[in-house]
Amino acid sequence: MKQRHKTREVRIRGVGVGGSNPVRVQSMCNTDTRDVNATLAQIALLAEAGCEIVRLAVPDEIAANALAAIRRNTDVPLVADIHFDHRLALLAAKAGVDALRINPGNIGGADKVDAVVDAARDKGLPIRIGVNSGSVEKHLLERFGGPTPEAMVESALAHVALLEKRGFDAIKISLKSSSVLNTIAAYRLLAERVDYPLHIGVTEAGTLVRGAIKSSVGLGILLWEGLGDTLRVSLTHDPVDEIGVAWEILRALGLRERGPEIISCPTCGRTEIDLIGLAAQVEERLRGVEDVFTCAVMGCVVNGPGEAREADIGIAGGRGLGIIFRKGEVVRKIRGEENLLPEFMKELDSFLEERRGK
Repeated sequence: MKQRHKTREVRIRGVGVGGSNPVRVQSMCNTDTRDVNATLAQIALLAEAGCEIVRLAVPDEIAANALAAIRRNTDVPLVADIHFDHRLALLAAKAGVDALRINPGNIGGADKVDAVVDAARDKGLPIRIGVNSGSVEKHLLERFGGPTPEAMVESALAHVALLEKRGFDAIKISLKSSSVLNTIAAYRLLAERVDYPLHIGVTEAGTLVRGAIKSSVGLGILLWEGLGDTLRVSLTHDPVDEIGVAWEILRALGLRERGPEIISCPTCGRTEIDLIGLAAQVEERLRGVEDVFTCAVMGCVVNGPGEAREADIGIAGGRGLGIIFRKGEVVRKIRGEENLLPEFMKELDSFLEERRGK
């Protein structure tokens, strides 16, 4: 892995972004921000899954006015997502959000940019400039022949200049395209020009499997090259699942760990239990567990423990028989497939109690 791209630090409600801070995991609620209770419920689920910063859409004044109640009832850092109407940014800042996501060039004239910058400076709020391939200005599309990486970078730099001109530098930048290759190229170009923290993501990546694959490839390459200070996995799916994918990307690269790593073998003609169902149920039962360890779910009582020898704890099942093992050594045998999951969960609870010193 290349040395991490050096960026300056900004802080979002005490959470450090950029500089020497770890890569932060971010997502966005898909609830109606005007529905305070639904939004708070989803924020809680995101935080439980490991989300460190949550973005909220602010489409109108009703949504902006709801932000104060949301802010009072959660400690999770909140970013207000603003488009076109600078008044919404002012209302969001007044409501107590922790950062703004805007494009300074599309919220009105110079006086309106001045007002937003003054509010952000007064409240100590970073501003994230978010450029998507679909939001590149017409003159840049004509100049570069489309929403190319070069066009996206020029768009971002023009927005940055509006803030720098006003002496504001608590800035974070994102450049997102639905094209993995264009996204990678754009961030590479931008990193040569600025030292602001970078929020990385592949936008409109798709449904759960397709989106996870595109995000893993794109973000994995960028992170391997040392680029990225916050990330979002964008899925047409429950945003809570975005968090799981994000943490697995970070784990795979050795950047951060959270929760258990689940090792499970592919099924084959020798499999004699519902291994797919068992693995899915173990994964679901462990959702929300923050302890870092390896858990194996294998489909062969003969070879399973050896194939997952390094797992901290595991289960392997065959016809009418299951075994629980630790570090490749069998510790218990279980009779009956219907007993595999409940008995393994008992062993997992005991295992976690031991790790936690209870």
